[in-house]
Amino acid sequence: MNWKGKRVLVTGAGGFIGSHLVDELLARGADVTAFVHYNARNDWGMLEGRYTPETENLSVISGDVTDSLFVKKAVAGKEYVFHLAALIGIPYSYVAPESYINTNIKGTLNVMQACLDEEVRRVVHTSTSEVYGTAQYTPIDEAHPLQGQSPYSASKIGADKIAESFFCSFSLPVTTIRPFNTFGPRQSTRAVIPTIITQALTSDSIKLGSLTPIRDLTFVKDTVNGFIKLAESTKTIGATVNTGSGRGVTIGKLAETIIEQVNPNATIICEEQRVRPEKSEVMELICDNHKAKELAGWKPEYTLEEGLSLTVEWMKKHIAAYKPGLYTV
Repeated sequence: MNWKGKRVLVTGAGGFIGSHLVDELLARGADVTAFVHYNARNDWGMLEGRYTPETENLSVISGDVTDSLFVKKAVAGKEYVFHLAALIGIPYSYVAPESYINTNIKGTLNVMQACLDEEVRRVVHTSTSEVYGTAQYTPIDEAHPLQGQSPYSASKIGADKIAESFFCSFSLPVTTIRPFNTFGPRQSTRAVIPTIITQALTSDSIKLGSLTPIRDLTFVKDTVNGFIKLAESTKTIGATVNTGSGRGVTIGKLAETIIEQVNPNATIICEEQRVRPEKSEVMELICDNHKAKELAGWKPEYTLEEGLSLTVEWMKKHIAAYKPGLYTV
């Protein structure tokens, strides 16, 4: 598909994955409106310093997805909408659960309603592998039961069902992409890989929580390609589709791999404050990505090791933007 001149809205464009999606859409010639979260500093999040108001084919608007009137204005005139705006930190959802309901569920309702009213050609809604909870079987396919083991995952289950209901009730052409853990340049230390890398670059002690959970890790360029391929395929309309590598690794082994690349002298320390509540911790996530391959021709191109190497090199250059010794919820 040729994206040149296509009118596209990306919500959550100032976030980690959203900013990479904006990059790729602009590279393909799309006319992109980047919806970033309003703040008093007029900061564009991960787009800040990389684009200017004069950037060709890019408009940046600041608002809040919980404001239905603002969302409707943002969606007006768009052909494609990628909905990524969400609160995503699991530990923070333990202390501020209501904000997750407002942003993730109500925000998604506002986006779906606006897309329906404005007759948007295609909508891609963003889910998360966390909605599966601890695996009842692996690899996890899209038929796996949903389990709300944290307020965050519960709010995303609600958001996914809102998107599903708009397809079933109103034939909204929406696809739900369910990425497994994505990593890469620009990711914050609310995620485990930047947490490990920043500590390894600045200390000989790597402070982590539980080392036994298993995660399926996908490099951000592969995840972004998944968004675009799902939007291009008519076979994915009304479907929920996993994207992930199909390969699992324990947090402990992941840390050892990064330490080997960055600081072989470092040792791992388990901190109690970083350990999630036992019933809330998701112990194993490994993706079954066959549906993505069959419906959209998507498959990951980067190995874990290749992605980690690229991420480490980026973070070495930007370590001043991080707070390596601080545990961020």
